[in-house]
Amino acid sequence: MMQQTPFKILLFIFLLGNVLGTAAFAQDNNFHIYLCFGQSNMEGHGQFEPQDTITNSRFHVLAAVDCPELGRQYGKWSPARAPLTRCHTGLTPADYFGRTLIENLPENIEIGVINVSVGGCHIQLFDQDSTASYVAKAPEWMKSMLAAYDNNPYQRLVALAKIAQQKGVIKGILLHQGESNTGDREWPNKVKKVYENLLHDLHLKADEVPILAGELLSAEAGGKCASMNSIIETLPATVPTAHIISSADCEGISDGLHFSPTGYRKLGKNYAASMLKLLTEATK
Repeated sequence: MMQQTPFKILLFIFLLGNVLGTAAFAQDNNFHIYLCFGQSNMEGHGQFEPQDTITNSRFHVLAAVDCPELGRQYGKWSPARAPLTRCHTGLTPADYFGRTLIENLPENIEIGVINVSVGGCHIQLFDQDSTASYVAKAPEWMKSMLAAYDNNPYQRLVALAKIAQQKGVIKGILLHQGESNTGDREWPNKVKKVYENLLHDLHLKADEVPILAGELLSAEAGGKCASMNSIIETLPATVPTAHIISSADCEGISDGLHFSPTGYRKLGKNYAASMLKLLTEATK
């Protein structure tokens, strides 16, 4: 009997440690996390206005980089307000995606976003098999953006997502990318690979974490890459849990590539409308 006592004590301590450890990192099912990635339209090209900097206690951003002037520290939660991506980026669809969700969800639900995006990048940047070669050949104007993520945006997104999972539950992934892949009919397969890697690395299930892919600036709005939308629209055939977000009636600017602030707000609301529908269907 005397020999069993130390074992019982050690077993008790081990089990207690597991319980306390689980409690310390218990996920709050009412804190919904969304991962956002892509190129410049998701990064935020729109000039934000005072209305875009009003915070809400239920809408948060997990800082992807240090921004002392914004009071943000890498890997720490802050009130969400433009700019969401890096210190000097602009308005993104993620802004009004989050704002619209909190306006339409019960008051006990909080929203958190993580945005790791790089203007001008191809989807291949987020494919770990091609990241290193992509970074090595990146143009000079892109290098500072890549350096902000230690030259590996995908790994930065994953690292932040794991931090976020200690507090909340990842509910969806937002993608806006394609201008640099215009005409690339392999784009759906390339997106599928990145999506499946995220699911694997974060221990997520596809049927619980959909990917929402936004259309590019439409032809009606003067979009120079609008032809890519026909390819983007085929994504659900390759990724059954993908949902396409319309850019119809989303205003653009004269460069034919980016949305106006009004356009970003509309596009963000379109993302939110799709996610709200999915959340409603999940409760039936």
